[in-house]
Formats: sequence, structure tokens, C-alpha cells
Amino acid sequence: MGIYYYKLFDLLNRRGLKKIDLKKMTGMSSATVSKLASNRVVQTDVLDRVCAALHCQPGDIMEWMEDKESASNSDPDEKTP
Repeated sequence: MGIYYYKLFDLLNRRGLKKIDLKKMTGMSSATVSKLASNRVVQTDVLDRVCAALHCQPGDIMEWMEDKESASNSDPDEKTP
């Protein structure tokens, strides 16, 4: 997986908020908050609600990182169309 949500939880911490606060602010279920905490797949409407509640941009709450395995298997000379 390449999307990580550690930035979201850093942002919550800096604002003095907890996961339960995020749940209340967004109306998300505990399962959805758990998915975010586990860097699992969530729908874009979840990200929209988080950004709206925290008045932030998607890049403020998530980051894409290449998996080490796929990075080591890629050909640096391969051109992407």
C-alpha cells in the first residue's frame, strides 16, 4: 500500500484532538477511523469529510510513499507513457 495517514494523526495531536473527536466531528464510524489508523483503503468521501472538519487539504492528512518492494523491482531506465 502506498497511502499513509500518519499526517492526520500528527495534525490531530498538534490540535489537541483525539480519534474520538475526529469521529464526532466527521460522523465516521469507529471502523472507518480504525482503517485510517491502519493505513487501509478508505473512500474519498471519508477524506473529504476529514478535510472539511479540520479545514485542511488532503496533503495535510496523507502521504503516498512507494513500497520498498516495488521500488526495488522497478527499472530506473523504464519510461512511463
